Parts: sequence; structure tokens; C-alpha cells
Amino acid sequence: MKTAIILGATGLTGGILLQKLIQDDRYDNIKLFSRKSTGISHPKIEEHLIDMLQLRDHAEAFTADEVFCCIGTTASKTSDKELYHNIDYGIPVSAARLCKTNKIPIFVVISALGADLNSRVFYNRTKGEMEEAVLEFDIPKTHILQPSLIGGKRDEKRPGEYFFKILMKVFNPLLIGPFKKYRTINPETIVSTMVWLANHEFDEKRIVSDEISEIAKINKG
Repeated sequence: MKTAIILGATGLTGGILLQKLIQDDRYDNIKLFSRKSTGISHPKIEEHLIDMLQLRDHAEAFTADEVFCCIGTTASKTSDKELYHNIDYGIPVSAARLCKTNKIPIFVVISALGADLNSRVFYNRTKGEMEEAVLEFDIPKTHILQPSLIGGKRDEKRPGEYFFKILMKVFNPLLIGPFKKYRTINPETIVSTMVWLANHEFDEKRIVSDEISEIAKINKG
């Protein structure tokens, strides 16, 4: 039986991941680190309500067999670039540092398609910086998922994203070959791949959107 840590369980993908781990007999303890409660009560769940920007102060409780990081914000929710960087870069990197310190051998984190350390786009550059920093800790089993636009219904309103999702329903079938990776991806697909990666050997560190879909398709459950 294993213990897993989820960062970002109150979000769309993190919430689906939580439900999947609750139903998975391989896990008997799920530690949630977040600023607000999920509102879900279950014997497996152990909630730690903290200031996520001060995650490093909670090293004693940050022990597990594996860590899933589903942290991410948007420009509409976090317009201040410094705060945005502290969330999208700072929290995953702090989590990876704690994995290294506490000898947690598995770290699976969601980044984004287009992440690039040298990008002129702030969002892509922040994700790229996060990826490079995470890899520097050399955690034995690190997987960085780079999904394209994530489908599904979110609690908060994102008009621009909603419109783009509608548009992508038309264009998804036209995206083939090297453009297949730009298709919208379902959060359930991402979650299935995350859990599979944590429990199986896989060499790749960075996994782009179409590869995420292929892994989930081949290894259902």
C-alpha cells in the first residue's frame, strides 16, 4: 500500500486525480496540500490546508511514495506576473526540492505544451523554467506532462478559454500527423497517464500531449 501527495486537488485535473486514487487499491493514504479544502471526506484523505507559497515550511508532513503536482493558474486569475511566477514556477519547484530532501522517488508534474525556457511568451517561459529547475533535482523517477488545451468543465468562468474549446471541437479532427499534439485533451486522459507513469517504468522525462493520449489509450486503468 502506498501514500501519494496531490498538490492542486481543488482544481479540475487534480480533483479527478483525487477521485481516481480514492478508488485505487494501491493507495491507502492520500495527502492533500492546498490553500482550501476539497470538501471531500474519506478515510484515505489527509488534508493539509496551508499557504502553498510557503510549502517548504511543511517538510515534516511532506512524506510519501510519490507526488503528483497539478498546480497552475491563469493570467485572468493572477494578473500580477510576480505572483504568477511564484505559483506556476515556485510551488512545483518547492515540491520537487522536498521530494529530493525527503527521498520521495517519484514526481509527476503537469506543465504545458509549448513550455520553453527561452520563449518570449511569459507563460511558456515560466513553464520552461519550472521544468528545467525540477529536472535539476534529479529525482529518480520524474515525469513532466505537457498537455495542450485541457477540456472539461471548470468551476470558474474562463470566457476566452471556453470560446477556444468550442472552436477546437471543429478543428481537432483536422489536426493530424505532427499537429496531433495540439488537439484538446481531456483531464481524465491526463490523470490516467499520470497514475500509470507513477506505477510503471517509462524512460521519457517530458511527455507531450499526443503521447499522453497514447499512453492512456494503451494502458486504460
